[in-house]
Amino acid sequence: MAATRVALFAFAATFGSTPQAADARLAPIVDNDRVTVWDVTTPSGLPDPRSLASGDLVVVSLAPRATAGRVSVVKRGAARESSLIPNGSERTAIVLLKEHPVAPLENTSGYPLGFPRPGSNRKVLENARIVVWDYTFVMGEPTPMHFHDKDVVTCYLETGIVTGTTPDGQTTPNAFTAGTVRFNPRNRTHTETLIEGRSHIIAIELK
Repeated sequence: MAATRVALFAFAATFGSTPQAADARLAPIVDNDRVTVWDVTTPSGLPDPRSLASGDLVVVSLAPRATAGRVSVVKRGAARESSLIPNGSERTAIVLLKEHPVAPLENTSGYPLGFPRPGSNRKVLENARIVVWDYTFVMGEPTPMHFHDKDVVTCYLETGIVTGTTPDGQTTPNAFTAGTVRFNPRNRTHTETLIEGRSHIIAIELK
């Protein structure tokens, strides 16, 4: 699916540009060399507009259920209008893609890549920076053992527990609530199994 240009918000006219105003804005939930991520709801305010202007954005709807999983891309320099400021019932993850590309690792594991994978698996969009996947786990059905050659930002849209099992048999349970966003580094090999609740994810692979 082609990336959709989405209006985010009117920039300096709405928020001003003073350091004091910027300092009061929403703090990120993830910040590293690859991405900065904000969890945006109306009561929480909005990130510093100067930070949002520094690169391409991926916007993922986390709630409500009717819109959860909607993904859009806002290119650097594109118009950003106030129409997408989350309303009282909407929660959104805003992912800033930093200018720090990292080439995917060579897959020498002997296992397939993490995506695509069997089951409810859909490529939402792909461009020069990212590949975005929509995947829903099935209770008790493990994914194939797989290798992650890319860093991934994962948005969890439902609440559940997924166990990860490595090739040597070590198993780790991972509990996620709806709206959780995690940065998962590359160079991981495992299989995953939903053991409790539900798990529907948007996975943003970083090129």
